[in-house]
Amino acid sequence: MNYIITFLLAIVNAMLINNVTLSRFYGICPFLGVSKKSSSALGMGAAVLCVTLVAAIICWPIYNFILVPAGIPFMDTITYILVIASLVQLIEMIIKKYSPSLYKALGVYLPLITTNCAVLGVAQGNTDQALSFADSMANAIGTGLGFAIVIFVFSTIRYRLDSSNTPRAFKGIPIALITAALMAMAFLGLSGLI
Repeated sequence: MNYIITFLLAIVNAMLINNVTLSRFYGICPFLGVSKKSSSALGMGAAVLCVTLVAAIICWPIYNFILVPAGIPFMDTITYILVIASLVQLIEMIIKKYSPSLYKALGVYLPLITTNCAVLGVAQGNTDQALSFADSMANAIGTGLGFAIVIFVFSTIRYRLDSSNTPRAFKGIPIALITAALMAMAFLGLSGLI
């Protein structure tokens, strides 16, 4: 029972308290690019969650059972990029087949998940911090959920901002960056909670 609580707290920590999008600005490209519509934001959040989780499931044993015993742990980043690129191609094919409208809405940002530093950051962080497999999964789930929550909330805020009377100099990306900074400060208020 205590282990389950620890696992859930690790997810909440990665999701809200140490949200990589707002604390390290990992994944800022799709965060700004896909957040104009809530449906696209949810689709991107779900895709990032899937890729992050499956990449963590695959990368952890590759690092611990292949790269380290072979004496080549320095090859981890290249290996992770190859794993993530393969997963993104697979998810891209699935979305294209089952949801063409979402595939079209995500556009160029779907292949960019390959280079999304949030996904790579989770895989790299799991090995850099020498997390156990369960802790790696909690970190991956929390990071993916955190990205999905933040991009969805940001999309709803941007929707309201687009219809508001924003000064001309702040329209578009400038007000989006200011909003992201305010969200980051709000999430910073959660630090020290766990």
